Amino acid sequence: MADELNNDPELQDSTDELYERFSFSVDKGQEPYRLDKFLMNRIEGATRNKLQQSINTGLVLVNGKEVRPNYKVRALDQILVFSDMNPEETKIIPENMALNIEYEDHDIIIINKPPGLVVHPGSGNYSGTLLNGIAYHLKSEDPSITDENLPRWGLVHRIDKNTSGLLALAKTDKAMSFLAKQFYDHSVKRKYVALVWGDLKNDSGTIKAHVGRNLRSRKLFDAYPEGDHGKEAITHYTVLERFNYVTLVECVLETGRTHQIRVHMKYIGHPLFNDDFYGGDKIVKGTVFTKYKQFVENCFAICPRQALHAKTLGFIHPTTEKEISFNSPIPDDMRTVIEKWRKYVETKTKH
Repeated sequence: MADELNNDPELQDSTDELYERFSFSVDKGQEPYRLDKFLMNRIEGATRNKLQQSINTGLVLVNGKEVRPNYKVRALDQILVFSDMNPEETKIIPENMALNIEYEDHDIIIINKPPGLVVHPGSGNYSGTLLNGIAYHLKSEDPSITDENLPRWGLVHRIDKNTSGLLALAKTDKAMSFLAKQFYDHSVKRKYVALVWGDLKNDSGTIKAHVGRNLRSRKLFDAYPEGDHGKEAITHYTVLERFNYVTLVECVLETGRTHQIRVHMKYIGHPLFNDDFYGGDKIVKGTVFTKYKQFVENCFAICPRQALHAKTLGFIHPTTEKEISFNSPIPDDMRTVIEKWRKYVETKTKH
């Protein structure tokens, strides 16, 4: 999954969970061997100290369970490594920026991210990201933090640059491990609101199709219903409101793959409104009349991005171990476009 973090900010910020970096199936003939040494031989650039730290904080699972660094790997063991072992981590430079913090305590921060904001620095994109702002915020909270000892772990999942809504960050190793496992187990409750092209046939449904990179363009992802490529992906949708030419839907993620909702909705013939990656940035349904075309273009100008909002986020708190949930209102750009479609349909119906 590390190869998904490329130079494109749109792909640096995806709905794919961050922390399942590596997966190993131990060979049948493997003799007992210390886990930390075993991983050092297989993860380029990993240090024994960082591996031990990751194992001790529960970021390495063997057969689904936490172990100690001196655990002896055995034949047919299944190993998952959640932490990022990339030795060339991008230095996060604190930057003062306005952050819409929905909730914060000792363990977590919940951010309501605006559209257009890249989540984390990457190649060619080192500043102006959400994590730059978080770094400044953490330094402001605790003057003992310097640029050198800023928390390096925290981002447990991502949402696309041009998707708005809720994002969780962990402030401690324990919280990061606790949340990462919930994302891996698909137990986190996530609901998105999307405006899609067309009038969906059913009021609700489930889309099951693997999601993986397009075989011709690494910038795009595709649905693979036969499961011959990509990773398993499941999206449940419910129609909230119909506007004849477009439909407002709620999407519940059972898995969290890169561009999952965008790819799945395109797969069933209903790309997201104004999604320039997947064909939603042109008129997909409706007439060819000039007035209609102008109306759609006006809507595109009001919401110059895919109409997708991460509305609900719920999980078990790492310290209290009680379920908590957060809700974010639909942002102004999407809300205005939805209202325009509502009025447009009402006007057409009256005539």
